[in-house]
Amino acid sequence: MSRSAALLVLALALSACGTSAGGGDEKQEITVWLMKDTATEDFVTRFESEFESEHANLDLKIQIQEWNGITQKVTSALASTDPPDVIEVGNTQVAQYVASKGVTDLTDKKAELQGDDWIPGLADPGAVDGRQFGIPFYAANRVVIYRKDLFEAAGVTPPKTRDEWLATTAKLDQGDQQGIYLPGQNWYTLSGFVWDEGGDLARQDGGSWKGTLDTPEALAGMDFYKRLQALGDGPKDSDEAKPQQTDVVAGGTVAQFIAVPGAAKVVTKANPALEGKLGFFPIPGKTADSPGAVFTGGSDLIIPLASSRQEGAYAVVKALAGQKWQVELAKAMNYVPNRKTLASSVGDDPGTAAMAAGAVNGHATPNSPNWGAVEARNPIKEFQTAVLTGTDPKTAAARADEVITQALNSGT
Repeated sequence: MSRSAALLVLALALSACGTSAGGGDEKQEITVWLMKDTATEDFVTRFESEFESEHANLDLKIQIQEWNGITQKVTSALASTDPPDVIEVGNTQVAQYVASKGVTDLTDKKAELQGDDWIPGLADPGAVDGRQFGIPFYAANRVVIYRKDLFEAAGVTPPKTRDEWLATTAKLDQGDQQGIYLPGQNWYTLSGFVWDEGGDLARQDGGSWKGTLDTPEALAGMDFYKRLQALGDGPKDSDEAKPQQTDVVAGGTVAQFIAVPGAAKVVTKANPALEGKLGFFPIPGKTADSPGAVFTGGSDLIIPLASSRQEGAYAVVKALAGQKWQVELAKAMNYVPNRKTLASSVGDDPGTAAMAAGAVNGHATPNSPNWGAVEARNPIKEFQTAVLTGTDPKTAAARADEVITQALNSGT
């Protein structure tokens, strides 16, 4: 082989490996997409620095993405020949991206990543047809935020069971004071009550989906929601944003509401007189030995199948999903770590502690790539309002199930 031909072969080999010229100091560049506000700038800087010091052959490039328009951007990236190597995605979006056939199957890494300890609400939507594609990154879920002074004045303490919750809230619902502010269309909270009863919003049977609000379990969940919602003056035909429930609570006459812990800061900013008066407890379950089921929001990490840097990409996922950086991220952002046994490592912030305690009973929406079509119209909200305004629950549930079933089976 001539010298020029040999040099050409070497150049092609370097190009194929995704390396840059530099002799023995060549590094493989790993591109990571993280979403805006997922982590602090300090966290990102420290992770990049420490990761690269532990992986001398890798050059980490973390790029921050906006949530607006991200679905189309990720879909396009998965279809390209040179995608980013690791992508943070919403936990309920994993099935949609897996349907494109462009996501790496990481099932064989689950044991190494201590997958048996993962929070179900992150792990379950990351799995499709029994295979693990999304690796749990972080979680957040709703808790009950309550007025400590109003509870004390009423002679009550945070309840441990749903029956206690009803009794406590009834005592707090006096005069101009609302026992609880619960808008009629808070469908995430309703979902938790349905899961507690053993029901679900929809289930898959064979190759098709069916809405399951018209089941005894789901109807029991809605009945509890109706009884709790009646112990306040929340609107029956709107959600937490109309009006903003934090504005309502800041008015000073609400004993408790359901939200992520950070909502307490919004309330006290609007009404500084409430500073130090807000506490937190997990949504109560049917029995005292387990908190109530909650919808787990958060993110998973995926590796595009077309990435030519699979080993480097997995090294990033393993680090971000591992104990050290899970605890660091949870403390920096008041998140819940991806593993149940790390719940006690989040520090002494009471809101985060309550959220972590509830996260062990976390769930996710039905794991269908078409779930977004359900949320676009959201017949669950329509079902709630119908029941709260007097419609027969079974009639309202059957109507919502028709819409859910059609949306989930569209294109299948």
